[in-house]
Amino acid sequence: MSAYLEAQATSCRVGGATLLESVSARFAAGQFTAILGPNGAGKSSLLSLLCGQRKPSQGRVLLDGQALDACPPLLMARRRALLPQDLSVAFDYTVQDVVELGRYPHRQQPSPQESEIVQRAMQATGVQALAQRVLNTLSGGERARAQLARVLAQIWEPVPGQSRWLLLDEPTAALDVHHQHAVLRLARSWAHAHGVGVVAVLHDLNLALRYADQVLLLQDGRVQADGPPTQVLDAATVRRIWQVDVHPVRDADGSLQLLMA
Repeated sequence: MSAYLEAQATSCRVGGATLLESVSARFAAGQFTAILGPNGAGKSSLLSLLCGQRKPSQGRVLLDGQALDACPPLLMARRRALLPQDLSVAFDYTVQDVVELGRYPHRQQPSPQESEIVQRAMQATGVQALAQRVLNTLSGGERARAQLARVLAQIWEPVPGQSRWLLLDEPTAALDVHHQHAVLRLARSWAHAHGVGVVAVLHDLNLALRYADQVLLLQDGRVQADGPPTQVLDAATVRRIWQVDVHPVRDADGSLQLLMA
């Protein structure tokens, strides 16, 4: 099986504005890839193409070698889940209600463990104690972890012979430091232990260095670099893209981190 998600020369134009221009990138199942870049670089736009939320103006997106728009929507919903930036819901759903929504694509062939899957997903993100709380009454960080439980529940079970994908749009934006690391450790474990392809839009370069296997760097809707984080995020590139000076250092466990000059 060709277990990958690929953008081939994709462009995205909306209302006369070019959000992405001829972007090509391949994301491997079983890896955690971070999409990085300054504001307005096209990170969320690329994620919307990869999940099928928006069709490219040019080029195409492939899932396991098949055109994304040729995949039946219900099967797609069982294989890939999107965590958006907007984490609110329109109704007074409890946390458990929201996580159960992640199981909706499986309603035609429900698992005997439906209830257990929901409970395990909430346990994985640390929101079991909030199960009966109304989502919209929670803090931003609590909502983020509840919605992460929903997307985990959505792709909890393997689809025989096909890859699964977690697409995360700024998953750490509302989280405190402890939960930033907890969420990214969890995402990485789903990649490495379960073979899930994880693609996450991040802003924190040090989190990308610590948790990502690969980095895709965007600026002005174009790919600037693609590769292992320690190779992509050198001081010269950081200065060129973000206009800041950094000093690379190694922390106690040998991980490369960037200190602001």
